[in-house]
Amino acid sequence: MIHHVMDRIRRCADECSSLQGFMIYHSFGGGTGSGFTSLLMEQICADYAKKSKLEFVIYPAPETSTSVVEPYNSVLNTHTTLELSDCTFMFDNEALYDICCKRLNLQAPTYLNINRLISQAVSSVTVAIRFEGCLNVDLMEFQTNLVPYPRIHFPLISYAPFIAPERSHDYRLTPMELTKSVFQKNNQMVKCDPRHGKYMACCLLYRGDIFPTDVKNAISSIKSIRSINFVDWCPTGFKVGINKQSPTNVPGGDLGKVTRAVCMMSNTTAIAESWCRIDHKYDLLFSKRAFLHWYIAEGMEETEFIEARENLAALEKDYEEVGFDSVGKFLVKDPDN
Repeated sequence: MIHHVMDRIRRCADECSSLQGFMIYHSFGGGTGSGFTSLLMEQICADYAKKSKLEFVIYPAPETSTSVVEPYNSVLNTHTTLELSDCTFMFDNEALYDICCKRLNLQAPTYLNINRLISQAVSSVTVAIRFEGCLNVDLMEFQTNLVPYPRIHFPLISYAPFIAPERSHDYRLTPMELTKSVFQKNNQMVKCDPRHGKYMACCLLYRGDIFPTDVKNAISSIKSIRSINFVDWCPTGFKVGINKQSPTNVPGGDLGKVTRAVCMMSNTTAIAESWCRIDHKYDLLFSKRAFLHWYIAEGMEETEFIEARENLAALEKDYEEVGFDSVGKFLVKDPDN
């Protein structure tokens, strides 16, 4: 199957006049989303090593699960693709369900509702590639501005406003209010608390009726909020994109029509909460070697599981260390001594 997929990819790539990179959409928890995508990423990296590889992934939610072996699949996939992906934007179903229920008043959200939320975020991320703007951001800039170290490449996405259609006619947030909204937990698409971590970088992508002076004032206000902390070695931290193309909504969809919106991609040490949760679930399963025989029967070895878990432990440690203040934490050795 992989040969057929790569053949299709090559055909599409050959038709591109200026190929920037690849955007891969998959889940971490499923067998196909984790296993096949790992193989696909390896092939893409081998054939298109210099092109950007961006992932949009559904990460296991804290309280809900789609598969009993979700922890295994997630840890193995992360271990395999950690050195292959340039930037991985994370979502989880629980955060998306909460947005649907609490913000959009949907009684029983379906995958269609969930996918529409994700597509709205992806639309904002890619708007600069598709439309002209006064401050555009291309695929390479996400990696340049959001990833301080190669392994620390898991930004979380926030979006505002989430407005139900019946409320959109009398709902108009100022650029200042929009900007403050994306720093709130209920606008995040991953369950974690940024107050428990530090921001390393933020990319704010504005759409619609927004002017650079509005953005400048909004960011100045954000920097004065004490609960929003940046690492001291990256005090500026903001990349801004502005595009005059207003947000587009699916007719009859869940989101009301608005004249302006903002999508924030932030690299924060708080995302390590997600790794801690899945690693704990992994340890519970692996301590009993539960369901391991299914993987062994397919040709895997137990040492692969141990290596994957060690790599995730190292990733947790990486996030912990980048959150340290630089003063007094790192020593520079004199090469002459």
